[in-house]
Amino acid sequence: MAIAVLSGISAALVIWAGVATVRLLLYKKQVRHMLKELELAKSSDTNAIFTSAAKIGQTQQVIDALNCVLEKYRRKTKRLLRENQSYRESIASISHDIRTPLTSAKGYMQMIQKDGLSMEKKMQYAKTVERRLADLSDMLEQLFLYARMEAGELTLHPQLINACGLFADTISMFYEDFCKKNCEPSIELPSLPCWLFVDRQAFIRVIENLVKNALAHGNGNYRMSLRKEGKTAVLCVSNETDSIAQSDICHIFDRFYTTDRSTSRKTTGLGLSIVKGLAGQMGGEVDARLEGKVFSIEMRLPCAAEKQISKPELIEMEEGFTPYAQSDMIKT
Repeated sequence: MAIAVLSGISAALVIWAGVATVRLLLYKKQVRHMLKELELAKSSDTNAIFTSAAKIGQTQQVIDALNCVLEKYRRKTKRLLRENQSYRESIASISHDIRTPLTSAKGYMQMIQKDGLSMEKKMQYAKTVERRLADLSDMLEQLFLYARMEAGELTLHPQLINACGLFADTISMFYEDFCKKNCEPSIELPSLPCWLFVDRQAFIRVIENLVKNALAHGNGNYRMSLRKEGKTAVLCVSNETDSIAQSDICHIFDRFYTTDRSTSRKTTGLGLSIVKGLAGQMGGEVDARLEGKVFSIEMRLPCAAEKQISKPELIEMEEGFTPYAQSDMIKT
């Protein structure tokens, strides 16, 4: 009886040892296979994933986890490569945009210094130099503002403002620009004040950039409006254009993106990127659309809460500004 039991135990041990040996061999095979694939992944740029040579134990779970880590690493690498390429293109774009007005200004200064040039021509060239330097100053200001935004160093200081007055006042600063294009914009404002609790200078910058963009790319039918939709203020700037295509819309707020491909362009392509960034920091959102030949940008900002409006009957007007309700261009 005892001998039979011992024989059974011995047989079981032999079977267990055989199974264990097979499993050990499979584990070794799997480890060798994985090491080979790891060496391949380390030494070459391949899109291959880790595979299994022998499904044993939890090795498949380990392989799945490695593939997950590998995929994250590859996505991160691709993103870094794209950002590096974008960085290089940005540097080239900035260099070109700054060099263009400087080169132009230098050329006109050399012409001014020529002998025999009439005073009328000198004054004409001097004004051109002034415009080129103004373009350069605006570019540098946009670059500086964008750099502060990207670095998280731009701190906004919200205050209660009447958006109607500030909107109309800011647009009025571009009166001469619209006269040069021989057109008059249509401006629509609500009949009652529209109170916002936002950073004053950021709000002005957004309006300026939107109007500048319309002047740069528009060829007529300029419309600027501010309206209230419930507890939201909606600011819209639109114009007809031939330089913007439907394919541009998804990139219109990208940094350094511009539809002006000419070598003499006067923009860094940062204006609308700044608009989007400032709108987000003020708690709003912005989007663009193209309907036929009409391009429009719409920004939505939350209206000031009732508790923030201490004296709604008082409308703050800018110094020297004619109340918007008296302007012939503005509809209320």
